[in-house]
Amino acid sequence: MACGGNGMSDERIGEALIKEVIEEELKDVPSEDVPPLTPLTVEVQTEQEQKVVNQLSKMIRIIGDRVQGDKEFQDAIDGVAQGSGSKWDRFKEVAHKVFEHGITWERIAVLFYVAGRLAVRMVEAHLPQSVREILMWTVDFFRNNLLGWIQEHGGWISSFSELAMASMQSMSFMSSHRLSLIIIFVAGLGLGSFITWKLIR
Repeated sequence: MACGGNGMSDERIGEALIKEVIEEELKDVPSEDVPPLTPLTVEVQTEQEQKVVNQLSKMIRIIGDRVQGDKEFQDAIDGVAQGSGSKWDRFKEVAHKVFEHGITWERIAVLFYVAGRLAVRMVEAHLPQSVREILMWTVDFFRNNLLGWIQEHGGWISSFSELAMASMQSMSFMSSHRLSLIIIFVAGLGLGSFITWKLIR
């Protein structure tokens, strides 16, 4: 569970990150339409964990902006939100599509972003109760399919450099936000380096 023996928990960070990304995507939706998402997930326990969650959330938003232009993903999200039958089964189909070529840090970021967009679609479809289900489905998928991989690959701390690079690649698609992306990239590298330095000491 712990990230490199430093007291940080990959599980806590992952669950808090999913919740953070969904809440961030829902921030422009009228709040009376959004059900509370607490205490459905475990909360981070240290300031260090919260900093990791905040920084990863920013990188996921940048990566997610690229997915917004992917018609296939948008159609899949719409299919879960509007189709008949089991939404859980359709959610799993989307999740498996994200990882059909294997697990990477960037694909984990894409799944979390997709969960956030799906939550927005559910509220727009007047199914706000489904937002809590999406959070729980994403957390379950994370625990059962991604947490082991994350721990085997050095924990969330190890994700910073890859996600920062993926964030930078997104810059070619969004020139108007170039400066803010560079700032987020540098902040991500700085935070990752600082945390690594603290862990080594």
